[in-house]
Amino acid sequence: MKLFEFEAKEILRKYGIATPSGNIVTNSNQAEAVAKEIGKPVVIKTQILVSGRGKAGGIIFADDPAKAQKVASKLIGSTIKDCLVRSLLVEEKLNIAQQFYASVSIDRQARKYVVLASTEGGVDIEKTALAFPQRIARYWVDPATGFSEHNVKSMIAKFDNISKGDIAKFAAIIGTLYKVATDYDAEVVEINPLAKTDSGEFIAADARIIIDDNALFRHPEFQESLRVDDTPREAEARKQKLAYVDLAGDIGIIGNGAGLMMATVDLVNLFGGRPANFLDIGGGAQAEVIKRGVMLVMSKPEVKAVLINILGGITRCDIVAQGIVAASNEMPIKKPIAVRMIGTKEEEGIQILRQAGIHSYSNMEEAIREVLTL
Repeated sequence: MKLFEFEAKEILRKYGIATPSGNIVTNSNQAEAVAKEIGKPVVIKTQILVSGRGKAGGIIFADDPAKAQKVASKLIGSTIKDCLVRSLLVEEKLNIAQQFYASVSIDRQARKYVVLASTEGGVDIEKTALAFPQRIARYWVDPATGFSEHNVKSMIAKFDNISKGDIAKFAAIIGTLYKVATDYDAEVVEINPLAKTDSGEFIAADARIIIDDNALFRHPEFQESLRVDDTPREAEARKQKLAYVDLAGDIGIIGNGAGLMMATVDLVNLFGGRPANFLDIGGGAQAEVIKRGVMLVMSKPEVKAVLINILGGITRCDIVAQGIVAASNEMPIKKPIAVRMIGTKEEEGIQILRQAGIHSYSNMEEAIREVLTL
């Protein structure tokens, strides 16, 4: 789960990391009022859950409250990188003397948190790695021993473009980010840039936090507040605990297992079709779950036909068939269905589908060709 920048900064402030003064707004009058309260030039930042918003025109500076009001009026309700802008963060414009980078993320291959730090912030860390590899430090944290102050200082001691006085400040912030990551079950905690102002203060000018979806039960404050970029069907699927993503095509796709689903989506594309969605019912799904999934996919107006691809292991084909038939019977608007279904209770499932007038295929390519014809 991605947090908005203002939410990430709220967490950082709670842990003692300074952020620019400002506030979240939802209309242009509020933006003008916040700019007046700040009393100096401001930066107006769209709150969307994608990166690269600055290059796309989603971050704009304003010298006075009137300009802030004008900019906010333009941004609210606009679309930046295919995301509708509903809110803005209005903050003081910092006088930056130097920019740093700090992050904690999961290295899945190493099965550890990896801490990254750089004295070249404000740009993509990948570009820094290519241009200034000597200005990036990495530390893989042993979960059994944790991340100590000594680890942090030894990690950044290699930098030749940071003063001794700043090493302690930088190290303290990096150590705090690791605590934020572990406390919030985060996949990523990042500050870019971490700005050193001309007064010598370190301030998180931008921040990003992504929380592991599997740990949301420990963070109920975020379960309902961060889904504004979902489509209506994605929001409904989340309530029903279905793994669903909307796509831009007209062929509904349902399967069991993420790998099988990705292969199915790829094959539909390869055969010249356009997938309308990605719906993984998971392993061992019961008939009611199947029914709700099929009805959800069929409810999308753009869907012209539905492809269901099932490999029955712990998932029983007869139960899948029962769910498909139940959904087909309840939908007011009937849409063609092609089913590829093999595995546990396959013959029973095929018989159930046959009695309902739904044809099944043992070959995935054949089923895809059929759904394209339908």
